[in-house]
Amino acid sequence: MSFKDWTTAPTIRKVVCKHANAEKYVVTNVLTLGKEYDVKNETEEFIFIVDNSGKVGGYYKTYFE
Repeated sequence: MSFKDWTTAPTIRKVVCKHANAEKYVVTNVLTLGKEYDVKNETEEFIFIVDNSGKVGGYYKTYFE
């Protein structure tokens, strides 16, 4: 599936944000602690979700339960 279709793709599952304490990047603007997000795609290291900006973003799996 092309990354261009992820916003309209069906949700794979839902995850809950457990923290937004990033060492290198600012993710507190787009992730909310305790909020449930729709997963659109997943790799070994990253989860691609529809974040607070309304766009699909890739985040480390360590941020989610």
